[in-house]
Amino acid sequence: MTPPGDVRPAFPSDIKKIVEIVDKQFGLGSGKRIIPEETIVLLNKVPALDRMDEVIINGEVVGAIRYDIGKGWRFLVRMPAARAISDIAEGGFVIADNGTVESIVENHANLMAPGVLEAAEELQVGDEVVVLTKDRLAFATGTARMSGKEMMKKGRGVAVKVRWADKPRENSSQAKKTNWSEVLKANETVISRRVNEATRFIREVVEKNRLPCAVSFSGGKDSLACLLLTIDAGFRFPILFIDTGLEFEETIHYVLEIAKKYDLKLIIEKADENAFYGHLEFFGPPGRDYRWCCKTNKLGPTVKAITKYFPQGLLSFIGQRRYESESRAEKDRIWRNPWTPRQIGASPIQDWTALHVWLYIFSKGERPNPWYERGLDRIGCYLCPASDLSELEIVERNCELYKKWKDYLYDYASKKGFDTDWVDLGLWRWKRIPQSIVDELKRLGKEDALRQQHDTDEAEQLRTTQRGLTLIMQEGYSPCIKGYSAEGIFNKTLDFVAVCNLLNIIGKVDIDSEGNFCRVNDVIVMKEGAIIAKGKSPDEIKENVERVRQAVVKAMECVGCGVCIARCNKGALMLEQGHIRILPDRCIHCGDCIEPCPALSFGDSAFEF
Repeated sequence: MTPPGDVRPAFPSDIKKIVEIVDKQFGLGSGKRIIPEETIVLLNKVPALDRMDEVIINGEVVGAIRYDIGKGWRFLVRMPAARAISDIAEGGFVIADNGTVESIVENHANLMAPGVLEAAEELQVGDEVVVLTKDRLAFATGTARMSGKEMMKKGRGVAVKVRWADKPRENSSQAKKTNWSEVLKANETVISRRVNEATRFIREVVEKNRLPCAVSFSGGKDSLACLLLTIDAGFRFPILFIDTGLEFEETIHYVLEIAKKYDLKLIIEKADENAFYGHLEFFGPPGRDYRWCCKTNKLGPTVKAITKYFPQGLLSFIGQRRYESESRAEKDRIWRNPWTPRQIGASPIQDWTALHVWLYIFSKGERPNPWYERGLDRIGCYLCPASDLSELEIVERNCELYKKWKDYLYDYASKKGFDTDWVDLGLWRWKRIPQSIVDELKRLGKEDALRQQHDTDEAEQLRTTQRGLTLIMQEGYSPCIKGYSAEGIFNKTLDFVAVCNLLNIIGKVDIDSEGNFCRVNDVIVMKEGAIIAKGKSPDEIKENVERVRQAVVKAMECVGCGVCIARCNKGALMLEQGHIRILPDRCIHCGDCIEPCPALSFGDSAFEF
């Protein structure tokens, strides 16, 4: 199978989907030929433009299901599956002259049009194809480069682009009838060894760190395994659940059920009611490369929970695995998150595959979050931009909450002058579309959608001009008594009280007696938004102005996530009416709380001289 091989069980809904896809392509009965009853099926997620899973039966990859943008699901046939359906396939087949077998199998050649004897009449360009001999023995699979009717004209050119090939022979592979109880018994030693190592790790980390402990529980399989391991290790840690306000209803119910079942204390911290939809006007839709919502709806409440319930710090056991992503593969097993500095994270299952996790959960007799049985392989927010289109289709069919989000996207697209493809093709999930997606959209003839998305850069600049805070500095520096000076202006009248308060982050603030301007670090900030900066050198001015700009943006565009509170060791930060405020008598002007900050990371425009 394709590395890294993070395989998972196929649930009944997955198997049903595969059978239906195969039947649609190759005729009724084909799906059951490939996946007979009482067969263990594994799925291995592999790289693709959207979603692709290798289908593993009897320890062999028999094919893959792939979701194609604009087209939907299809089954990519490998030789084991081709042999299974060779004698009954009513669609998606081509019968080739026996003289083509050697060149295709031995020389990896494609099937040319003159070698076609018969082709399924409904076959279209791009369809998956099983190539058969006159005796209907499968010897190749691939993609049609001509329609079935064109192939029968005996013209020139490639009829089938061959992907897999092997000598023609009868189907001799029979899937073993088995069940998950037998799988668990066969892997008992493997799972036991993993559990023993993980529980030993948990006990050692607890002993070494001497901090209050909790299990970060999301309602997903990995956090469930992590929770069960802490219980196996002899602990009864509280469950910490962050309700982002974007959770599936089933996930919330599942978290409550698990806490009740194992009689564990449940700590729930919920994001503010408007933490997501209330900030869309400023940030716009989140994207894979623009995930501001993770900060406002996840990390912000996490910081609040730790500050509230674990003021001395927290050792948090987290179901993180290196197989999930490249970024997590690079993480240590124990780490500190810069966004939540009072939290030490530890992962007992860092080196587990998804199959280890599932076998462990099955061995405990635990039922997972119902969304896994509906086809999702990870559980998160219902509108997560990191989701594949195939996953969003599942969510849309099964989640009423998604309708609100899709209505917002259509309304947003309409205001921007985009057509519905911007929503339907999932282009909202990026600020800058990857080149691979661009190429696919061009192939599908969706250039209009591409042009519209390309124009979002200009649209975002307009958004910043209209609502975001921008600082424009005049070019050059003027000589002055201290060395140099420079002037600039923000594009908005400032909330002067809030700005003066937040400028304490970078230095002592002197405020004009009439409240028209203030001074910090040789930078004067006017109530109307103008600034005057002095310094010994242009570099010193630029550095001071940048720090002032950051503090002003933070004051004006705070989203109330509270992430920065955790970075203050003096207790000088607090939330007041949904905005961050400083207690000047406690502030030491260290600047540690400037970042990380969603307003700066995602809503910010750097100033220009």
